Amino acid sequence: MPQSLVTLRVHLVFATKQRVPMMGPDIEPQLHAYMATILNAQDSPAIAIGGTSDHVHVLFSLSKNRALAAVVEKVKSGTSKWIKTKGRAYRGFFWQTGYAAFSIGKSGEAALVRYLKNQKQHHRKTDFKDELRMLLKKYEVIYCEEYLWD
Repeated sequence: MPQSLVTLRVHLVFATKQRVPMMGPDIEPQLHAYMATILNAQDSPAIAIGGTSDHVHVLFSLSKNRALAAVVEKVKSGTSKWIKTKGRAYRGFFWQTGYAAFSIGKSGEAALVRYLKNQKQHHRKTDFKDELRMLLKKYEVIYCEEYLWD
């Protein structure tokens, strides 16, 4: 085959360090827009971004020329540096060390976009820890609870 044809949709989830609620309505839209800018620069455009004050979900199309870990590192380090320039309240901002990422087929995209847009409503009933455990179970990810949180 003379060309490489790839479609890799990724559902990325990560939280603030110790799930400190630092992303309020004053900064969240700007933060999500900046994440999208970083992803575009990595040839991995954002499809949808959602979250709450302590975590974020990103659905994006991973470039065939980029490693997932490298793209995630760019997003997390870039947004962390950016948000710290937005005032005193954000000087202590840090993302958790790790992340969770799941592959999503085109057929599941619309449902996931709705899920990301309804994060605030969803988290009135479910906290981040329970949500992440549910996602890990759904995607059959083996994990050790002892090392899941920081």
